[in-house]
Amino acid sequence: MSTAPARRTRAPRRAPEERRAAIAGAARAVALSDGLGAVTLRSVAARAGVAPALVAHYADGGMDALVADAFARIVGHELAEVAALVSTEDPRAALAAMIRTLASGERDEVTAVWVEAWALGRRNEALAAAVRAQMDAWQELVRGIVEAGVARGDFRAADPAEAAWQVLAMIDGTGAQGLVRWGSTADRSDLLLRAVEGMLGV
Repeated sequence: MSTAPARRTRAPRRAPEERRAAIAGAARAVALSDGLGAVTLRSVAARAGVAPALVAHYADGGMDALVADAFARIVGHELAEVAALVSTEDPRAALAAMIRTLASGERDEVTAVWVEAWALGRRNEALAAAVRAQMDAWQELVRGIVEAGVARGDFRAADPAEAAWQVLAMIDGTGAQGLVRWGSTADRSDLLLRAVEGMLGV
């Protein structure tokens, strides 16, 4: 009795949106683990388990745009987390929680992505635009905290928008210092909090 050879069943083809999402997720994972500079056709393809040509096909706007998208996904996710963390706090507690969270050293991978984006953005306009947009979004969050504190009489700031930029500059500076392990995490966090509170007249 002869039997017909078993037919191979092909895995169903992914929809273009699924392919695009998988490639974007792979680019984000590469950026977090190895840095934005490591986001290449080959590295993203290897992470996504597809051919490099498929990454090129689905990378709308080319690799510069894919790098920019990876950056925006990483930083946007952190912003959403921090915004949720401080949303139920009064302004002083919200400011302290934000600073201690960002200066804890537990988000160094994201800080490294920020630092690398500032450097690579000089030659990648798509990335530079994404960096500017995320900086504006962070400034809006901090400005909201400062404005709420001023309204309650907790803070003193003639220009909350300018104060927010100064707060972010201090956070970015201490974050960069943390990447090279300059000073202890606790010292940086306490110093940063005292400096910000002093600037806001707490």
